[in-house]
Amino acid sequence: MIARTPYADLPGGLLDGLARAGLDPEDLYTMVVRAFDEDLPDGGRDVTSSAMPPMGLGVGDVGAREPGVVAGLGVAELVFVYAMGAGVEVSGRVAEGSRVSAGDVVMTVSGLVQDLLTAERTALNFASHLSGVATATSHWVAALEGTSARVLDTRKTLPTYRALQKYAVRCGGGVNHRFSLSDRALVKDNHVLTAGGVVPAYELVRRANPGLRVEVEVTDLDQLRDLLDAGCTEVLLDNMDAATMTEAVRITAGRATLEASGGLTLDRAREVAATGVDFISVGALTHSVKVFDLGLDLR
Repeated sequence: MIARTPYADLPGGLLDGLARAGLDPEDLYTMVVRAFDEDLPDGGRDVTSSAMPPMGLGVGDVGAREPGVVAGLGVAELVFVYAMGAGVEVSGRVAEGSRVSAGDVVMTVSGLVQDLLTAERTALNFASHLSGVATATSHWVAALEGTSARVLDTRKTLPTYRALQKYAVRCGGGVNHRFSLSDRALVKDNHVLTAGGVVPAYELVRRANPGLRVEVEVTDLDQLRDLLDAGCTEVLLDNMDAATMTEAVRITAGRATLEASGGLTLDRAREVAATGVDFISVGALTHSVKVFDLGLDLR
């Protein structure tokens, strides 16, 4: 049976580290509890590991099996501490956002072998997914190196995983867009249709939310000109080709920040950045990411 360590008994240093990373430790704790409820419903036991002969204490190395950027190791540590309580020791954890090579050990966990085996997959599920997001983001960052464009994430995140996925984007060197529907306004095509045009939609949102950042999506240069005349300072260029984006940058002449969006792929990153846009938003960083291959090997 795993320890299921109460939140109040978790190490303060671990919780403080998660908070400094911009994560909510209590929310993460709840996610970890629910993850174990999936694996061990109704307080059940790991029927495979518990059938093994007594294994005593052991050491396991969490290692990278491919090159990339790691994230979520602090969450993995939280998983082991929750499952193993005071009987676990975590050491050698590399810094979040570190670039690693295949074969590198990113953290070491010591404790009862049976508990290590029970907690292993839950810890790796968090860290592998988040490292996948960080690694994918790092590829975009590398592709944009030397340009003025930055890669943005979107709200196309797994439900309840938004804070974690956006954290992983930061670990990979990317920039977070809005976190919710209330911290920033983004006027999209259906809002424009409802309001009767880009400028009426922009002005309605701005009047309803004084002081809030308002970005408006446009699909052609006429909409862009109208918005600039109305004083809009953040514009999303939706599904435009490179020539049109280049003209949009010329027309804007620094009066607004421009974000390119819509089906953008890594092989087009330099082409899009060369137009002069400020940001490139990529939903695939979070909605279509390939998990990073991490594994735990007992010594």
